[in-house]
Amino acid sequence: MSQPGFTGAGLDRADHLRLDAERLADLMANGDARLLQLDVVDPVLDEAGALRWGPVEGAEDLLFLGLEDGRPLFAPLVRMELGQRAWSVFGLLALMSSRDAAIWGAARSLNEWHNRHGFCSVCGHKTALFRAGWGRQCGQCGAEHFPRVDPVVIMLAEHEGRVLLGRSPHYPPRRYSALAGFVEPAESIEEAVARELAEEAGVAVTDVRYVASQPWPFPGSLMIACIGKAASDRLTLDGNELEDAFWCDRAGVLAALAGNPDAPFQAPPPFAIANTLLTRWSEGE
Repeated sequence: MSQPGFTGAGLDRADHLRLDAERLADLMANGDARLLQLDVVDPVLDEAGALRWGPVEGAEDLLFLGLEDGRPLFAPLVRMELGQRAWSVFGLLALMSSRDAAIWGAARSLNEWHNRHGFCSVCGHKTALFRAGWGRQCGQCGAEHFPRVDPVVIMLAEHEGRVLLGRSPHYPPRRYSALAGFVEPAESIEEAVARELAEEAGVAVTDVRYVASQPWPFPGSLMIACIGKAASDRLTLDGNELEDAFWCDRAGVLAALAGNPDAPFQAPPPFAIANTLLTRWSEGE
């Protein structure tokens, strides 16, 4: 079974150590401790395509990623341009192992969150890093703030052996993918799937079923992959969301996943859960 990207790091996040300043200091002084090397917030790879690590000594404002076979791993807290997505990083992700992508994804999400939460949402005072990078605390009112993820449904509508695929204007040429959208307050996953498909493509679905999930570090979402049954294949597209959409059969999906140049569309990259969703549907899941 295909594993969604940005999962499978296997780190012990060691939550019990995050408030233990003395123990954390010991971990940072440990000769085995490693600091993730970043180009601003993008991964830095060695000749083998693996994440590059360096010593922790002398580094400040560290994010404790966890323990890997007892070895403490850290990432730096960096200044970054908010909302910036360097498309070149997707080329690097194609070279990285699942373990490396998951570790880097956590470091990227945490960095973006810290850069967005420099001030308290309660009183407006400056906040400071605490809990080894897994929180910020207000120096004025004492409010504690913790990283959050935004739930996003990403889904296939299925009708008579075909699935609905769409493309946004910013996609590469010929790229089509599953439709997606944020879960709104007071809404279940199943309701969000049905609403998004109705809003973006005019398709009504029932029997929504969960397939898999994936953290998406751009900046910090949880992608929840689902499939729903469509009563009709008639489309009414929201032009603000979709440039185009079409129904594709299993043969076309398999050809796209295989990278066949004659396929009806270009599949999402393997590290995207849309690829996992299409793979599992094509396998009959």
